[in-house]
Amino acid sequence: MRAERPELETPILMPTQKTKTDSARPRIRHLVVVLGDQLARDSSALEDFDPAQDAVWMAEVSDESTHVASAKQRTVLFLSAMRHFAQELRTDGIRVLYRAMSNDVAATPDSTLSGELTAVLHAHSVQRVRMVEPGEYRLLIALRSAVEDCNIPLDLLEDGHFLCSRAEFAAHAKGRKQLRMEYFYREMRRKHGVLMEGDGPNSNSAPVGGEWNYDAQNRRAFPASGPGFVPDTPRFAPDAITQEVMALVNTRFASNPGSVASFGWPVTRQQALEVLHSFIAQRLPDFGHWQDAMWAGQPWLYHAHISSALNLKLLNPREVINAAEAAHTDGNAALAAVEGFIRQVLGWREFVRGIYHLKMPEYGDMNALQADAELPDFYWSGDTDMRCLNDAITQTLEHGYAHHIQRLMVTGLYALLLGVQPRQIHAWYLGVYVDAVEWVELPNVLGMSQFADGGMMASKPYAATGKYIDRMSNYCAGCRYNPALRTGEKACPFTTLYWDFLDRHEKRLASNPRMALQVKNLARIAAPEMAQIRQQAAALRNPDTRVKA
Repeated sequence: MRAERPELETPILMPTQKTKTDSARPRIRHLVVVLGDQLARDSSALEDFDPAQDAVWMAEVSDESTHVASAKQRTVLFLSAMRHFAQELRTDGIRVLYRAMSNDVAATPDSTLSGELTAVLHAHSVQRVRMVEPGEYRLLIALRSAVEDCNIPLDLLEDGHFLCSRAEFAAHAKGRKQLRMEYFYREMRRKHGVLMEGDGPNSNSAPVGGEWNYDAQNRRAFPASGPGFVPDTPRFAPDAITQEVMALVNTRFASNPGSVASFGWPVTRQQALEVLHSFIAQRLPDFGHWQDAMWAGQPWLYHAHISSALNLKLLNPREVINAAEAAHTDGNAALAAVEGFIRQVLGWREFVRGIYHLKMPEYGDMNALQADAELPDFYWSGDTDMRCLNDAITQTLEHGYAHHIQRLMVTGLYALLLGVQPRQIHAWYLGVYVDAVEWVELPNVLGMSQFADGGMMASKPYAATGKYIDRMSNYCAGCRYNPALRTGEKACPFTTLYWDFLDRHEKRLASNPRMALQVKNLARIAAPEMAQIRQQAAALRNPDTRVKA
C-alpha cells in the first residue's frame, strides 16, 4: 500500500495573489510553525494545542537545499523526517498545513520559508503565530520579519530541547575574558547533577570518580591489526515516503553533491531510539578508547551516529545523557567511556550553541587569520591522491557522515593549513553532513577547526603535521606521501603546509602559550629548506599549479 504523501491540507495563495476578505478566510487561532529541525512532539509550541481552532504549518522549500549546496542525503533526511512527523501529527488528530515540493518546478516553484509563511498568513485569518526560536540566525530574522510584516502577533518560544538556555549562557559568559568549554561543562554537570557524587542537580560535591576529565584513558589509536569486529549501527531501508523523497531530490536537486544510494538514517523517533539503544548497549563501552581513531574504509566504528536525530529533535539530549549515565551505574560501561561521550553532548554541543547565539551575526564573518585561499575542487569529489582526504571526503559524499576527528583533523586541518577562506569551508561543512545545522556547525568550523574567531572558541589552532594522521590511522601506510618529510616530491602536503602555516602566522602564534614551543621549532629549519617549504606550499594553494594533492 502506498504511503500517504503529506500534501497541503488547504491551498496556499502566493503573496502576489489576491486574498479573500478576513471574514471569508479560514480562521486559525494559533498557527504553530514547525521547522525541519524542530520535530519534537513535546515542543513548547504544541502545548495547549486545540485541534478545533489551531493548526501546524510546515513547508518544504528549495532555498533550504540551495542557499548552500546541500548534499542529497542531507536533503532527503530533512524532508523525509518532516513528512513522517507530519503524518504522525495527523494520526494524532492535529491539523497540519503542509507545503510539499514536487519534482515539477512549475507546480512548486523555488521558494523560501519566509515567502511561504507570508503566503499562508495571507490565505488564512491567523490570530497568533507560535514558533520555537529557530536555531539558525538567518531564519530567525527572516521568519520574525515575515510575521511582523503581516501585523500578526508572534509568540517566539524558548527551545526547551537544550539544557542551557540562551540567557543562561549569556550569564555564564558575562565578565569572562575567555570562554572555555571545560569550565562551562563543569557548571553543566553540577547544575544537572550528571556524573556527580551528590544528590540531585546543583550539587557542589565531587564528580564521580574524582576527576572531571578522563581523556588520559581515552583517544587511543587502533593497533596495527585494525579495529577488529565493530558492532553494526542500525540502518533503515527507505520506506515509501523516503523513497518518494529520494526521487524528488534526485530530480529537483540533481546537481547537488553526494548520492542517496546508501541512505539509511533514522527519520522517525522510533528509529532514532533504536540507534541510541544500540549504541549504549554495543558501542559505548569501547567509545572512549577509540573515539579519535580512524581506519580506511571504516566509516562507522564506535561512534553513536545520533547527532542527526538529536539535531532534528527526534531525540532529547536529556534522555541521551540519562541512558549513558545509566550504562555506567549498571556496570555496562566504564566511567571513562561514559564521561567522554557525555562531554560531547552536555559540554561541546551546548557550548557551541551558546557561542553561536551570543556572537551572531558578526561571528559568521570572522577571519582572524586572514585566510583567502579557494576551497580545493577535490572537496566536492574526493579526487585526491592524499589517502586520508580521499577516504574522508569519499565517505562524506557517500553517507553524509564522517566522525569528529575526520572532520577536525583531516578535512578541517587541511583547510586550516592551506588557508581556505572560512566562509567557503563553512558552506562545505554545512552542506555535506546530514547532521549539519548552522548553530552547531558554524562555531565548530570557524572557531574550533579554522581558528577564524581568533581564539574565542578554542585556546589554540588545531594545527598538526601529517604525523598526527599517521599516529591515529592507517591512512599513511597506503599513501604515496611521507608524513615525516617537509619538502620534496614525497613530502606530505599536511607536513609542508604545517610549517608554512607556522611561518605565515609566526608573530600571532608566538604569543599563544600553547603554540610558542611549536613556533620556536621554526628556528631549527635552515633558510634554504624554509624557502622550499614556502614554494611548495604556494603551489598547493594555487589552483592553477595545484597537483592532484
